[in-house]
Amino acid sequence: MNLIAKIAWRNIMRHRGKSLIIGAILFVGAFIMTMGNGVMSGMDAGLTKTVVNSFTGDIVLVSDKQENDNVFVEFMGKAVAPIYNYVDIKKALDSLPYVERALPEGKNMAMVLNEEGGAPGNANLLGVDIGRYRKMFPGSVSVIEGRMLEPGDRGALVPVYAQKEFEAYTNIWFMPESTVLDSARLPKEVKPDYAALIPKTSAVLMGFNEDNSTTDIRMGIKGIIKYRALNSLWGQFVVIDIESYRRCLGYFAASDKADVPASEQKLFSLADENLDAMFRQDSLMTSASGSRTAHAAKAKPAVRAEPPKQVDVDAGAYNLVCVLLKKGQSAPDCIGKLNKLSKERKLGFRAVSWKKAMGAVGSMATIIKGALFVFVMFLFFVAIIIIVNTLSMAAIERTTEIGMMRAVGARKGFISVMFLAETAMLAFVFGVAGIVAGIIVVNVFAVFNITSTNDMIQLLFGGDTFHPLLTAADIVVSIGQLAIVTLIAVIYPTRVARSITPLDAVTRD
Repeated sequence: MNLIAKIAWRNIMRHRGKSLIIGAILFVGAFIMTMGNGVMSGMDAGLTKTVVNSFTGDIVLVSDKQENDNVFVEFMGKAVAPIYNYVDIKKALDSLPYVERALPEGKNMAMVLNEEGGAPGNANLLGVDIGRYRKMFPGSVSVIEGRMLEPGDRGALVPVYAQKEFEAYTNIWFMPESTVLDSARLPKEVKPDYAALIPKTSAVLMGFNEDNSTTDIRMGIKGIIKYRALNSLWGQFVVIDIESYRRCLGYFAASDKADVPASEQKLFSLADENLDAMFRQDSLMTSASGSRTAHAAKAKPAVRAEPPKQVDVDAGAYNLVCVLLKKGQSAPDCIGKLNKLSKERKLGFRAVSWKKAMGAVGSMATIIKGALFVFVMFLFFVAIIIIVNTLSMAAIERTTEIGMMRAVGARKGFISVMFLAETAMLAFVFGVAGIVAGIIVVNVFAVFNITSTNDMIQLLFGGDTFHPLLTAADIVVSIGQLAIVTLIAVIYPTRVARSITPLDAVTRD
């Protein structure tokens, strides 16, 4: 083995020019490969921070009656099926050791009515308990104008993106309550339309539920907000308090349920077919004695009103539950456990990944990652071709040398090992140097904290900041890719060298 190494090193030094060309290709390939792995890993980490920790959680629970998994960005605007038994689901989630936190939400489309007589607009409503929302996703939104919703408030938070979009179509400028229109505070793209703007501090929202029934409600605007990243995407979601959301969508609110006698509250969780059965004709028939009893009850003197009951906000309807897992937990494994739990306890939900819940957005992130991987592999394919051509020409130029080695007893296996040793040495020196250079550059870029406000670039970054990241696994993958490239590149040149005979050496001379 020592002899092979000495001969390989001698051959590299005797053919410095071609060795440097092959080494440079291996260096550049390893460098780009390491950078690509850093970008992809950084994108994964960035998306986790931006989407999972700011909007969806790791897992989203939806009703088992929900037709598709895409519940956040449904472009057709189809209503998301409601969940009526969150109280039972919450008890189950609280007992699971792998669940860090959960947030129930109402999410559906609503029409923003135009009181000036023009065309209405649309908005995605996100109904939440604002206290739990801010605890689940701290720092995900910031107030640009007005104030944040407080626990117990009734009102809406309008994203700056939705504010601009609605103005572009209707000239209506939504702004917080107790504020006046000030041209100095308008965005530069809106200032030219200042004279035509119609200021509004409230909006009339008409929600749509799965039964296509409608309810409209006037909402006071408490603040104008901006999401931390991907604002053009999340900017379509108007945040309102959960009780107002339920009234807008025509669901029972928790305060409504609190006023219903405990003996009749089971009606809230009955399926449609069970409700229909209760109102059959025979169910409505009563006896005469029953009628007299009813009249007698009406004649009783009124009792003193009891103090209002405390409202359990979880007693009303939701549409989905965002679940944040504890660190180190596998989302696919937890999804399987949650679905099994739902079937065993008949909780009526199914668990889906955040990527499925985000629909096209989750797929887009995967596509971008795939495109980066394909790009890196394409570069390697080109590098392999160049290395193969260079090594093949080197083998042909060394016909005399290889032929003489064969003449003195060198076998084909020896020639193969010699060529493999030469390429391995070049790969070790230049490839490892490329990986080290890639690691240095990745860490330098991470220090600069490059930011962007463009949504497409933010998808590539995995957030508003470019933060490439290399893990130990990424470095191992880079080394493995380098080894694969080396092995593939040396196959054909080795076959060329093995085919050289002593007669070829004599003929060439």
